[in-house]
Amino acid sequence: MLRRTLVGLCALLLCVPATGARARSPGWAVVAVDQASRRVLVLQSAEELMAYQGPDRLPVVWSWSADRAPGLADLAPERSWSNPDEARIRIRQGRRHLLATASGGLVAVVDTATGCTRWAVDVGGAANPHSAELLPDGNVAVVASGGGWIRLYAASQGPRATAHAAVPLPGAHGVYRDARTGLLLALGDDVLLALRVGGTPAAPTLTVVRTTPLPDRGGHDLAPVLSAPGRYWVSTLEHLWSYDPSADRFTPVHLGTPAAERDVKSIGDEPGTGRILTAAPDHAGPCDWCTSVITLHRPDGVRALRGTHVYKARWWGGR
Repeated sequence: MLRRTLVGLCALLLCVPATGARARSPGWAVVAVDQASRRVLVLQSAEELMAYQGPDRLPVVWSWSADRAPGLADLAPERSWSNPDEARIRIRQGRRHLLATASGGLVAVVDTATGCTRWAVDVGGAANPHSAELLPDGNVAVVASGGGWIRLYAASQGPRATAHAAVPLPGAHGVYRDARTGLLLALGDDVLLALRVGGTPAAPTLTVVRTTPLPDRGGHDLAPVLSAPGRYWVSTLEHLWSYDPSADRFTPVHLGTPAAERDVKSIGDEPGTGRILTAAPDHAGPCDWCTSVITLHRPDGVRALRGTHVYKARWWGGR
């Protein structure tokens, strides 16, 4: 009994909260995936972001990196956490979780209160995972552009569970669960899939129920339009779109200039204000797909995050 108790205490001590810094400011915080520091950075509200000199001087509220995470050594984060490319928050059973992916192959679900990694898998760098979604039963959907698939992992079965269902999806980049229908939406190079989840938590299944061609190629980001529940932002190589699943229809989104709509890696609107946040490559640094600037729209503005190589930036809120 004593030995089991000590083991449990050691596990709890390893799950220390990830780095935190200052008090939250008014407005929604912003989460940025920084490939320069290999960290997920939660920053103060967009109104308080100014031109700082480097990531260590940014107003960081919370941060996480697989490089510093206890218990991930078996997944070789020095390789699998290279080029982190997704960070989003999900709330399940009253707890906030970070969903993070990296082009090196790592996918992780992290309890933001404790820093514990609840589930993680290394799918390999060739697969190039780009996003993930947490389901109500604890399972995790993952999309990978290099692998050309969407997988639904039985993550509810254990911290290293690898059993999964899979459906081919060339250029898979985005995934989101539609809470209204229970369907998974998955974005690829040329199509948007709607998939029904079946089976059991231990043996899930995926069935394609709708395949919708994209209005142009190169699908990248898929996120809810919070000011219009039931609709979704979709970014492609050249344009931005609003997608209405009930009508199965895309509507163009204009942000002032065509340049602001090209090659957008992430997009989302701030709850309450409707202000839009985007991240797109600025081609000003060594990382051709990253930026050190995040852009705001309606009203317009920019926030420079000097020293960073940001791939995606999102409003840090829960659902």
